[in-house]
Amino acid sequence: MDLFNGTIQSLENTLNYATAKHQAISSNISNVDTPNYHSKDVAFKHVLNDVLTNGTEAKRTQEKHLAFSNDKNSTYQTVARNQTTFNHNGNNVDIDKEMADLAKNQIYYQALVDRINGKFGDLQTVIRGGS
Repeated sequence: MDLFNGTIQSLENTLNYATAKHQAISSNISNVDTPNYHSKDVAFKHVLNDVLTNGTEAKRTQEKHLAFSNDKNSTYQTVARNQTTFNHNGNNVDIDKEMADLAKNQIYYQALVDRINGKFGDLQTVIRGGS
């Protein structure tokens, strides 16, 4: 039986994405003064565009195609930003951008947690018989 038509699983996958993004941002902030460090980002759009251009057939004909599985990392990937250099030591971490991204991601994560708590609250209400 699939409770909530897969909503819980979708929220779980989205929480995993927000967690990976938080880890990338935290890594960037902790390496703000590391020479030649290139900041990282968690990309979802790139993977989505690859799926759209390669087709969405369930049969994988190339290793680059996304697998249709429950793999939590199949919808996003961590990529390095190599195009820019902000500091004299080759580091490209913009601390102001990272702090803003961290705050935005924390709000996003909390909204997801609130939504999944609401789903479990609905389930508790049903189990208790509506009271």
